[in-house]
Amino acid sequence: MNKKLILASTSPRRRELLSLTELVFEIVPSPAEEPDPDVGELPAAYAARMARLKASAVAESRPEAVVLGADSIVAVGDVILGKPRGAGDAKRMLGLLSGRTHQVVTGCAVFFPGREPEIFTVSTDVTMARLSDAAIDAYVATGEPMDKAGAYAIQGRAAAFVTSICGSYTNVVGLPLAEVVRQLRQGGVASASAG
Repeated sequence: MNKKLILASTSPRRRELLSLTELVFEIVPSPAEEPDPDVGELPAAYAARMARLKASAVAESRPEAVVLGADSIVAVGDVILGKPRGAGDAKRMLGLLSGRTHQVVTGCAVFFPGREPEIFTVSTDVTMARLSDAAIDAYVATGEPMDKAGAYAIQGRAAAFVTSICGSYTNVVGLPLAEVVRQLRQGGVASASAG
């Protein structure tokens, strides 16, 4: 139970979610670059690869600690939507999501000292209402979509766009908390009461 836990992320949403547990953790931003998906790479494979890259970059410098890395992507079928490159790209993404169901996939990587890392993904189905061009323009003008995968934040103003979700809500925010705590508990980091 005395293993040091590091969250390899600068995401305030991941920090807030992990803070909902009893876990004590340190934040060490990952220096890993985020390359684009490989041609034909499926969403879950890409999310898992990104999570592994982020966690391994920190684990190399902190081999004594348990390191948690995560990466969330939005996918429409096999089309991966990352963070928008500008307002026009954000509007394109929101237009693609309008009136349909998409997946939010979070890859998680937990590096434990002296053993193979645990890599897993969690997917949640999210359905959005049909959005007018005016609603999309107004939302993009707030700036909220600009650093979010798929150009929206379910815990922000875009909550009004989401008609249903099937699966983990915390996964859509950025960290599938139940699954992460289960992995950490199995690795001797979290106690039975965590979460």
